Parts: sequence; structure tokens; C-alpha cells
Amino acid sequence: MGWVANRWTGVAAAIWIQWSCGASYTFSIYSSVLKSTQGYDQSTLDTVSVFKDIGANFGVLSGLLYSAVVPYTAAVPSSPSKSKWTSLGGPWVVVAAGAVQCFAGFIFIWASVVGLISPPPVPVMCFFSWLASNGQTFLNTTNVVTGLRNFPGYSGTIIGIMKGFLGLSGAILIQIYHTFFDGDPATYLLMLALLPAFICVLLMFLLRIYEVHGSDSKKQLDGFSVVTVIIVAYLMFIIILQNVVSLPYWGRVFAFVILMVLLASPFGIAIKAHWEESRMFAISYTIERGSSTNKGATSSSYSASEDQVEYHELPSDEGQVQVTSDDKLPDEEEKNLLQAMRTVDFWMLFVTMISGLGSGLATINNMSQIGQSLGYSTIEINNLVSLWSMWNFLGRFGGGHLSDYIMHRKGWPRPLLMTATLGIMILGHLTIASGFRGNLYLGPVLVGICYGAHWSLMPTITSEIFGVKHMGTIFNAIAAASPLGSYILSVRIVGYIYDKQADKEDNSCFGIDCFMSSFFILAGVAFLAFLVGLALYFRTRRFYKQVVLRRLKHYAR
Repeated sequence: MGWVANRWTGVAAAIWIQWSCGASYTFSIYSSVLKSTQGYDQSTLDTVSVFKDIGANFGVLSGLLYSAVVPYTAAVPSSPSKSKWTSLGGPWVVVAAGAVQCFAGFIFIWASVVGLISPPPVPVMCFFSWLASNGQTFLNTTNVVTGLRNFPGYSGTIIGIMKGFLGLSGAILIQIYHTFFDGDPATYLLMLALLPAFICVLLMFLLRIYEVHGSDSKKQLDGFSVVTVIIVAYLMFIIILQNVVSLPYWGRVFAFVILMVLLASPFGIAIKAHWEESRMFAISYTIERGSSTNKGATSSSYSASEDQVEYHELPSDEGQVQVTSDDKLPDEEEKNLLQAMRTVDFWMLFVTMISGLGSGLATINNMSQIGQSLGYSTIEINNLVSLWSMWNFLGRFGGGHLSDYIMHRKGWPRPLLMTATLGIMILGHLTIASGFRGNLYLGPVLVGICYGAHWSLMPTITSEIFGVKHMGTIFNAIAAASPLGSYILSVRIVGYIYDKQADKEDNSCFGIDCFMSSFFILAGVAFLAFLVGLALYFRTRRFYKQVVLRRLKHYAR
């Protein structure tokens, strides 16, 4: 079973689950048919959309379930991750729960839209909208936390890959819509109920905790990263092409087939990575066994699951190999959600996320209106909106990779990079506020990349400061800053100022004054968050040097 179930096929399976579960990003496709069939006005439709956003960002329940059903043992050599719950629980339980939620929510919405059931009361529709999008948090939490536990030495890279594919999921699902369901959003809703659930059931048993020590996974993870970059470049090309020309049906199918081939390639990388890792373990085992034989020492039996490079047991306790303090794995302080919330670090992270995530959502939510007010053409606006998912992906993916680089090569704490992204976000908001011609080809790019970077940096920093055991619960609690920040910054600031400037007859506004003041305010909020992030860096700098960096050196052996 090693060739089927290992940590590398687990990565490939997680990638497929991630790209299939981002239905909350495609609400605009089926919102019109939902509005017309249910007899909603715009305010009611927005209410349903708000519950969808709350569901997609309220992941505390998924974190609690993950902590309950997935056994946790600190990653110490010779301490296998075994428990009486191992055979009954595991990450697959959380994936199954998310799949059931996605299926139940979307199948109910589809049945209502096509008339299988009578239009439900608005609160009931809001509940199923919340349920469908909340399933996404169960899948995302499983993939992020499982990936981090399987690759503790490169947590930024693996989280960047997972978060990156979640960011790409909207673009991928939209390609499926244009290929097979163009003009038929009702059938697309049925697909949203069936496809993610089918992929989850097919692959969920590949998601396990694999305790592996003594091997460097950087080369193999870079293979996944290369494929990821190729996929995003291909999607960017297809999106721009579709906005410029109308592809015939055979062209859309051909483009989709190429996309599916690219998405299947991670499984090929997983097979190669497992083969290389198995070969390295075999070589290490041969060398160690030969060395022990030459010295005439009696060594313990080895198995493929044990750390063959770092752990040795001699016949008596007095003969234990003595290790220096640098060889010992620093103890992790595992905090639960309530303990974390009693710390200053938790609230500093929460405040920075209100700006980093909230202002990013405020930008994309108002992108069309910003473009119209500044005189951009419809094609330009469509391209800017479509490419937002690409900048979001680059931030998620690049933030994880860059944070691992500065940690391994420079020894700089991750909060420093988070602070730098807030500084760049200030420049992005100021660029949008300036209103000069072509500003939307620069400002939203900066904001989108920094917004995405926060989604990969925040879970990683959470695991390092508060521990891995309850990180699923803690980082999802911090992620609640996203809808809160979006409401404050998008509705109460950007929307309020726009309505003040808009023509009272048609509620439209043209000129740089429509959004100048609001984005200057967003820049000011980002500056305050920058100061908070800088304070967090100085607070945690010693901790990273004494604990986190030593832990990384241990995993690198």
C-alpha cells in the first residue's frame, strides 16, 4: 500500500480536493438564476451572499473536529503516531463531514432553483447557503493542517501550495462552467453538489499523518511548485483569451482537456517523489547497518517507518547515544483556542488580518465600480476582475515559498514578511486612490498579491507561535477577521463614501473622487496594521531564534 498511500500521494489528493471546493468564489454565476427563481430583490440576494461568506470563513468547527479525530503526537524520533483512535479517526473524517455539507447545501439550492421543491423561506435558504460554503472550511482545514504535519520543515511551502489551489479553484470551476454548462447555471449548481463530494469520497483515505524523519523534501515539493506555476500561467492565458475572443465549443473542450492533464500531473510527481524517498531510505539503512556491523555494535531492528538516520538505541540505558542541546528538538507549547485568545500575539495577528484580508476583499468587491468610475472599458474591467484570482494565487503560493526561504537561508522570522506585505499593501491602496490612468494595472496587483500572502503566512505563523495540535481551530478563528474586515472596510467605508458621491438618480459615480477618500482610509488602516505587525515581529524575534529556527534545523537533518 506504500505506493498508493504515502505523504506524496496525500499532497496530490489534497490538491484535487482544494481545486474542487471553491464554489463560494463562483456565486456570481448562479446568483442571477437564484434571484429570478426565488423572487428575491437585490437586498435579499445580498443577505444570502453574506451567509455564504460567513460559512466560507467560519472554520472553527472544522478545527475542533480535526483536533478531536486526528491523534497528535509531537514529532519526536521513535515516537510513532499511534493511538486507539487511529483506526477509527483520521483526517478522512473531517473531509467526509465537509463533503456531506457541500452536497447537502448545494443539492437543496439546486432543487429549489429547478422547482423540485417550493421556494423555501429566506432564513432556510440562508442556512443552506451557509452550509454549502462552510463545507469548504472542513476540506481546507484538513489539507492545510495535514500538509503541515507531514512536511514540518517546509510548512510555508506546503501551505502555500494548498492555499494557492484554493485560490485557483474559482477560476478552475468557472472553466468547467464555460465548457459544459455555459448559460445553464441551474445544472452548474447540481455539478457543485456532486463533483466535490465525489472527489472527496474517492481520495479522502489518502489523507493521513505520515511521520517521516531524516529526509529533505525540498526537491520534491519544488516539483509540485513548478506544476502549480504552469497551471496558473495556463489559466491566465485562457482567461485573457476568452475575454478577447469567443472560443468555439471544440476549442473550450480542448482547453479543458489540457487543464485536466495539468491537474493530473501532481500524481505523477507523487509517484516519482515516493520512489526517490524510498531509495534514499534504503541507502541510509544499508549504510547504517554496515557501519553498525563493522563496529561490532548491536543495533535495534529497523523498519521503514522509523527514523533510520537520527535515532539509535544501544543495549543498555547507560549506553544511550548522548546528544548535544542543538540535537534536541525544542519542546512545543501547545495552546488551545481559549489559551491562545488570552495572549497578545493572537489579537495582534487578528488586527493585522482585519486590514490584510478585509481591505483585499474591499478592493475586489468594488473592482467593477472602480473601473467604471475611472473610465475603463468593459473588456478591461472583466480582465482585471478575472485576473484577481491569479494575483491572489501568486500571493498565497509565493508567500509560503518566500517565507520558507527567508527562514532557512536568512533566519528571519515569518512575521517580518507579513509586515513587509502590509507595507506593500499601503502602496497598492495609494496607487488606486491616486486615480492616474492605468492605476488599476498596478494597484490591484499589489493588493491582490499581499492579500493572498496573508492566507499562507497566517496559518504558518499560528502553528509556530501556538503549536500544531490546535492550529486548525486557532487559525480559523483568526480568519474570522476576513468577513469582519470586509464588512467594516467595504460596506461601512468604501460603500458609504461611494453612495455619498454618487448621483442620486441612477446611483452611479464617475471620476477619481468616487474612491479616492476611501482608499486613502484603507491605506491608513493598513499603516496601523503595519505598525502592529512590526510590534509582533519584535515580540517574537527571540522566540523564533531560540525555538522555531532550531526546530527547522532539526527537521532538515
